Formats: sequence, structure tokens, C-alpha cells
Amino acid sequence: MKAAIFDVDGTLVDSVDLHAKAWQAAFSHFGHNHSFDAIRSQIGKGGDQLMPVFLPQEEVDAKGHEIEKYRGNLFTKEFMSSVKPFPLVRELFQRLLADGWKIALASSAKKDELQTYKDLCRVTDLLDTETTSEDAEKSKPHPDIFEAARKRLGGIAAADCVVVGDSPYDAEAADKAGMHSIGLLSGGFPATLLRAAGFEALYPDVAALLGRYGETIFSREWPSGVSKT
Repeated sequence: MKAAIFDVDGTLVDSVDLHAKAWQAAFSHFGHNHSFDAIRSQIGKGGDQLMPVFLPQEEVDAKGHEIEKYRGNLFTKEFMSSVKPFPLVRELFQRLLADGWKIALASSAKKDELQTYKDLCRVTDLLDTETTSEDAEKSKPHPDIFEAARKRLGGIAAADCVVVGDSPYDAEAADKAGMHSIGLLSGGFPATLLRAAGFEALYPDVAALLGRYGETIFSREWPSGVSKT
């Protein structure tokens, strides 16, 4: 048994800039002005890991839930309609299923956000399981969300899991979980940063990953049980 575990924002859907704008507006609403670029560099983390980068810990403790709720409502109201799926997501998933892979989504998004993304990508019927922010005590770069997905897939060995993500936080979380990882440049993070974070291979986007499928760790020739170490 082998499992492909996919991040969503920046990996399957084009949403990184939109999330950064929502966080920037939310911080501003609560009296904190931070640059778009600084916030964008942290997208890929959940709110529990992102807010302490920009706010004093005492404010995170006192207002973190309120700030994150405001951000979530703002994103849904003003930005969600602008999220677009990257091409060929469904086709990649169909190829993986044909080759015997289990497929999971592991996202820091809320359940309602994730459902919208699944609908946009047309993959709801192709998934074995999914995990959201509600399934992890700590978000990326902690490994909780990927480990939760693996357990829901029936205890597949970590060495038989491949994480596909777009941010350095995906790579760090996969490494901590003992999983293989593939990075996509579609989230806008520099290739040098993604390589340094630990991705074993990089591709421009989902379409390129599918187009070069035969050379990837997903190919049928890849033996299961290959440890990262």
C-alpha cells in the first residue's frame, strides 16, 4: 500500500496570494500593519503557527481565536470566489489511483473551505480520506496533519507516503513525519528555499508532475518501503 498526501493551497488551487491578502486585512483590522510579502512568506502554516510570527504572544493568547475567525469570514466573503484550481488535478489523481495509490488531502483549511476546493478540482469522488485544521493539534511545519492523514488511510508506513506540497512548511512537516516529499513551484516560493527545506524533487505545477509522471517517485517502478534515510 502506498499513499499520496496532498497539500491544497498553492498545490492544487491558486490561493496563496488571496490568503496573504486576507491575513493582511485581518491584522490591519486589529491594529497591526504588516507587509504583504512578509505575510505571504508564512502562508502554508495554520493560524496557530502564523500569528505568533506577527503578534505578541499575549495578544495571540487573548485574541487569536477572534482574529482567526475574522480572517476566515473575510476570506470566505471577499476572496474565496477568486480561487482557481490548477490544471489537470483530477487527471493526476486518476493516474495515481490507476497505479494503486491511496490519495489523501491534508490541509490547514477549515472543512467548508476544503469542500469548496474539492469541488473546484473535481476530486471528491477520487479521495480515500482528508484532514483539516480540526484534525491536528498543531499545524505545519509540525507533522500532525500528515500523520493524521496516514492513520486514516489504515496505518500505511510513513516511508510509503509521499507528500506533495508547495511551501517549505510542507517539506519540513513531511520530513518530521518520515515521509517522502515532492515540491511544486505553483505556490510562488523560491526553488532554492524549497530545496533547502527538504523537498526531494521539484516540479513547476500539477500539470508538469503529471507530464513527467514516469520519472517521479510515483512511477510504478518505485519500490515501496524506501526509507528517506
